[in-house]
Amino acid sequence: MEAPSRPSLSRLAQASEDRETRRSTGLGFVRTTFWAICHFVFYFAQQVAEVLAPLCLVLGIGWMALPRALAAITTGSASTDPQAQDVMNHVVGSIPDHLTIGSHVMTPGGLIFDGFLLMAIAAVGATISAVAARNM
Repeated sequence: MEAPSRPSLSRLAQASEDRETRRSTGLGFVRTTFWAICHFVFYFAQQVAEVLAPLCLVLGIGWMALPRALAAITTGSASTDPQAQDVMNHVVGSIPDHLTIGSHVMTPGGLIFDGFLLMAIAAVGATISAVAARNM
């Protein structure tokens, strides 16, 4: 079993010459500009998604876990003192289960879903920006 042979040096030089003649035309400039814009847009989307995804996940998980953790504290050690139990029940009851900002309703599950959706957007942005960089 033989290893495949390496491409000849003249063939490598010929491919780069073809590339240069293709890029020297107006069509090559338009093609490079198109891929550069695609690379910028998807790389920017990836960067924004990478910043916001952990924020959404942490806020959603914290918002979902906080009432449960406080309820566990209320039923645990605070049950011996009725006044402390009333205070903790008031605190647990004051945590909203949703927030309405304008016409957008935010819930803990929605924030977690948005965090995972932003991670998917970051992955798609990284893939497309890599393809765009390769085609430039």
